[in-house]
Amino acid sequence: MLRQVRTENGWVRGIEAADPRITAFKGIPFAAPPVGRNRWRAPQPCESWAGVRDASRFAPISMQWIPGLGTDIYCREWHVDPDIPMGEDCLYLNVWTGAKKTNEKQPVLVWFFGGGLQCGYTAEMEFDGERIARRGIVVVTVNYRVGALGFLTHPQLTREQPEAPANFGNLDQQAALRWVQRNIAAFGGDPRRVTIAGQSAGGGSVMSQLACPDNAGLFSGAVVMSAMIFDPYRRREVGRPETLKEAEKKGEDFFAFLGVRSLEEARALDAVTLQRSYEKYMEGHVPFFTVRDDLFCVGDPIALYREGKCVDAVMMAGCTGDEFLNAIDAKDEADLQKEAERIFGAKAQEFLALPESRHFAEGLGFAPASGIECTVKGVLTDTAKAGRKGWCYRFDPDIPGWDHPGTFHSSDLWFWFETLAKCWRPFVGRHYDLARQMCDYFCNFIRTGDPNGHDLNGELLPRWEAWSDETPCTMRFLRDGASPATEPMSPFMSFLTDRIMERIRGV
Repeated sequence: MLRQVRTENGWVRGIEAADPRITAFKGIPFAAPPVGRNRWRAPQPCESWAGVRDASRFAPISMQWIPGLGTDIYCREWHVDPDIPMGEDCLYLNVWTGAKKTNEKQPVLVWFFGGGLQCGYTAEMEFDGERIARRGIVVVTVNYRVGALGFLTHPQLTREQPEAPANFGNLDQQAALRWVQRNIAAFGGDPRRVTIAGQSAGGGSVMSQLACPDNAGLFSGAVVMSAMIFDPYRRREVGRPETLKEAEKKGEDFFAFLGVRSLEEARALDAVTLQRSYEKYMEGHVPFFTVRDDLFCVGDPIALYREGKCVDAVMMAGCTGDEFLNAIDAKDEADLQKEAERIFGAKAQEFLALPESRHFAEGLGFAPASGIECTVKGVLTDTAKAGRKGWCYRFDPDIPGWDHPGTFHSSDLWFWFETLAKCWRPFVGRHYDLARQMCDYFCNFIRTGDPNGHDLNGELLPRWEAWSDETPCTMRFLRDGASPATEPMSPFMSFLTDRIMERIRGV
């Protein structure tokens, strides 16, 4: 087993996982601590160390809300430990490997966690890479800066460091990808077979990395889970970057809120004070996100991917059945007519002629639909026409528990990583069977760029066709397992998809 590995900065000693055939290396630094003068700078080179560095525990999570203090579903699900170490010195990654030698050239997964670019961390229990590593994949999970420390913009930053004025959390991710290219062979991985993946803001980060001009050659596959978040009824688009100038005004407002007059004063604040102030600031302001700086981010990542102005990579993308459903909030037929005319203009009567436009879901309103599903299928349709393959999925099994949560946003993570045993929910045999299937598909995609292949028993998985107009195949993950459905979108879904794609294309 590879229990000790030499990286470019020194030796690290890992720890055996629950399965001792797998070694976990936790808390490996990939950049210098982003503290002091390195706060709000692109990640700087990591210093080397002498001797063998212990890599048996996760490093501190990045500055964010203290986990585990709330009563929401995510505090019940995995943000359970308010005592987890947290600090500004957070640029570390973790590696799981089952390789016995350095020359095995196993395919590599690089994972970016979600959390709205405001929270999240690699130590979340669902992100244990052991089950994936058992399938011959080297797993890398990357910590990065979030919130104000990761995504602040300010005119003084732009003036003083024009080469990297913004998007520091994304630059952390990019630095980790470059670290993988230089170091992953020492863990038995193949730097020429890297797939990046993430869910929610992690999936948005995958899109951002795909659309960055400097990332050619860093990866060849991309998995985007629950991240193409467009509302077909409102101009509500999560992840579409605002301009640097627009974002700089928010930075000036934040400095005024902090009571500081310069970047130097802001860098002198301790990290806890800065974070708690940011939490107060967000009660009445929009948080900081990825911005268009025309350096790392040169435009809307989804539009750039659709146009082929991106890293050459195959994609798997999808959503869960119950997350972020969109609807028209109307009281009656007259109100529906009025809202349709306001939203769709000349196309309102076309929309109202569709029977599904009058479908009502409890608590949602008229015409509920998944904007994420519409966006994914629209993007994959356009890229298929350009000869680029992509696979579409929908996660829709039963999720047990006293809270009856449905397939809520992020519920699929337990399944992709096959970590159900860590969850409090009373999962039973069929859930474990589904998780094994999903993890098999995931690993096949990481291995070959195609999710099809054999399961752990050596039997062929149900055939999953790439999405196109000719084969509009959605792999549905249901209570009884994977079930491919090859059927065109309904006229209602097609109508909404076309409206979303018009916005993405800038029509």
